[in-house]
Amino acid sequence: MHDLVIRNARLVDGSGAPARPADVVVDAGLITAVESAGSGTAAHRSLDADGRLVTPGFVDIHTHYDAQASWDPYLTPSSWHGVTTVVMGNCGVGFAPAAPDRHEWLIALMEGVEDIPGSALTEGISWEWTSFPEYLDALGAKQYALDLGAQVAHGPVRGFVMGDRGAANEVATDDDITTMAAIVEQALTAGALGFSTSRTPLHRSRDGELVPGTHADERELLGIGQAIRRAGHGVFQFSPEHVRVPIDEWPWMRRLAALTGQPVSVNLSQPDQAPDLWREVLALLDQAHADGLPMVAQVAGRSIGVLYCLQGSVHPLMFHPAYAEVGHLPLTERLTALGDPERRRRIVHDLPDDGGLFRKVLLDKAHAIWPVADGAIDYEPSRDSSVAAVAERLGVPVAQVVLDQLLAHDGNGMLYAPFFNYGYGDLSMSYEAARHPHTRMGLSDAGAHCGAICDGGMPTFMLTHWTRDRTRGPRLALEHVVQRQTRQTALLYGLGDRGLVAPGLRADLNVIDYDALTFDAPRMAHDLPAGGRRLVQRALGYAATFVAGVQTVDHDEFTGELPGRLVRGPR
Repeated sequence: MHDLVIRNARLVDGSGAPARPADVVVDAGLITAVESAGSGTAAHRSLDADGRLVTPGFVDIHTHYDAQASWDPYLTPSSWHGVTTVVMGNCGVGFAPAAPDRHEWLIALMEGVEDIPGSALTEGISWEWTSFPEYLDALGAKQYALDLGAQVAHGPVRGFVMGDRGAANEVATDDDITTMAAIVEQALTAGALGFSTSRTPLHRSRDGELVPGTHADERELLGIGQAIRRAGHGVFQFSPEHVRVPIDEWPWMRRLAALTGQPVSVNLSQPDQAPDLWREVLALLDQAHADGLPMVAQVAGRSIGVLYCLQGSVHPLMFHPAYAEVGHLPLTERLTALGDPERRRRIVHDLPDDGGLFRKVLLDKAHAIWPVADGAIDYEPSRDSSVAAVAERLGVPVAQVVLDQLLAHDGNGMLYAPFFNYGYGDLSMSYEAARHPHTRMGLSDAGAHCGAICDGGMPTFMLTHWTRDRTRGPRLALEHVVQRQTRQTALLYGLGDRGLVAPGLRADLNVIDYDALTFDAPRMAHDLPAGGRRLVQRALGYAATFVAGVQTVDHDEFTGELPGRLVRGPR
């Protein structure tokens, strides 16, 4: 008698093979058989999928749960969206190693780079560790609704070894590099899945300082590469200054990949100032693989942008003096103040004497800002629905459209402003990148950018937009999209025991009402420690999620089961 049979599935198994009817048999947390639908196999529990889509659990390789893992066993939003394994510690920021006198510095670093409220981090982090192995031990003692793996991040390592010199991005000495490499090797040996760094000026601490390691020279990068080589595993993940990748970054990336023999993963996005540069990077990837170098580009499945709202981290009216005078007030009082006719007139009609800043952030960008209608974020909107187009149709100033949208729904109205991957005015770059053999699905940033971005639902978006709903271009095959965020992402980090529905692998599974799969409205929640705020958006349509054969989600609600654990090292 088997533990579980999921019957009558429309199985998309993660291999890229066509969907097929099947029964999936589970015992002791593993898949033991995949049989023809209607097999009649006996089990203690039977779940009739009734033709619903069944996939492997999604493996999200780009999250920032490094702090949230201290207090949240559910690691939302990922667990709302069919994710059964997450990898955190990306982009050079994290919380280990951590000397006691560096706690607040690490919090300021994460708050600045990833927009996670510092008060939530201060109250929520347990600080049961100093070294990275001790950090893993602290995580390993906890139970979760999904599995999580960690990377060791450059910022904490540099701060731990070099102190203020490391924080200030001074050049590392030979002794510094030797010590950093030893810490990285120790972390990888203890179970870290990789090492991450940031080389973009966009990533700054709360105080405006660049992430430690931003200007690290090749000596330092290859010294850390030696640690990866000695450990025998570990992805080298980094966030670049995108326009510098082909010229400044590619030579050392190739040397690093040759040295370690392990994957080098670079974030790839389309900046407006260089909208065709991604093509050059993909061509370089083709050449690298022809030369036997394990290099990949990590790409998002949609545009990357900011959700503007009155309770968020930023919105265009913050730069107008008439708004700034009342921007500090609680929301209810602020709405009253913004309803004053004279204040409204000033915001709508008065152009501030600010050297052109307000014009730059709103009026000149109005063609690339879109109202979020009825809670549905359109990630591939057309120009004729932009704020500028709406204002022209109504015959009113752009600032009036923005103000009215932000005031809508009792001050919960939103605007969407993409800044990466929308240089062509559609998602054609994302489409091509998703089809390239040397890119990998990532950049969901789940757990981060709490007041500006709501991207933890990327797996659900990939299914709904790309395989079912897209109207502004070709769609992607369902089997391809599932493979992209299951088997491919799992194998990048050496997690060969998951991401595929096949005998002997983990029973991490989703049962999805594919035709009805959707999102609820994005909203600002105040559910972080110390009442910290974050934008959240849940999915609707996950009939069941299983982690190691244990059901964690039942019709979009948690069952209370916590079978997830820390993943130590590749397998």
